[in-house]
Amino acid sequence: MKRLILILALALAVVAPSQAQKLGKFGGLTEKKIGPKTIKVPYTDVVSYLGYAAKDTEDEVIDGKKFYFIYLWVPAVAPELGVRMMSPVGKTSVKDAITSDDYTANAESEDYFDTYITLERSDIFSADKISAEGVKSAKWFSLAKNDDSSEMPKTPRGTKYNSLLRYKSEVGNPLKALTVGLYRIGFTTYKKGEVKGTFLAQVGAPVEIPGIVMAKTIEELKAQIK
Repeated sequence: MKRLILILALALAVVAPSQAQKLGKFGGLTEKKIGPKTIKVPYTDVVSYLGYAAKDTEDEVIDGKKFYFIYLWVPAVAPELGVRMMSPVGKTSVKDAITSDDYTANAESEDYFDTYITLERSDIFSADKISAEGVKSAKWFSLAKNDDSSEMPKTPRGTKYNSLLRYKSEVGNPLKALTVGLYRIGFTTYKKGEVKGTFLAQVGAPVEIPGIVMAKTIEELKAQIK
């Protein structure tokens, strides 16, 4: 009997991580009361990206941390943007996600990392100005960041280490407004160290923004922009 109980406990331990990674609806800053509960109204437009962060492939080292970037083209003025990231992807099902080759090759990986995300806007406002060299010389303006969010699924270890941020446009401030332009989502870990594992990144908006795209490289981004 003790052996049977041990086997069942081990089986539950294996199942638990995939259950912990169940992703809920992506709500914005607007709240709505339904009965005794107050919920965040789900974003009407959500773009998803499935990727894999490999060791020593970071884009930049900032304050001693290895940062990776996902580029985002926003073709219309947005009142608000939300960004969330989860690692590992696990059994999470996402419709119409942009899927990188790195993710496809490592989809079964059990590696994951403690996500820490940032949102920045560049001074590039036209799609025809986007290039690898242009991005290197672009100015980037920090809008928001997040480390741990209680709204996100737990990691396989049972910790609330996945990230979510929401940012509302400051129309009267040119540096803080969500204008048409090139953005980037930066991600790393809270502590200095290696970033390795599968991840799901999502960008949400309270209005439909046709043509919003995400990509790990500028070349991939330009190929997606119509």
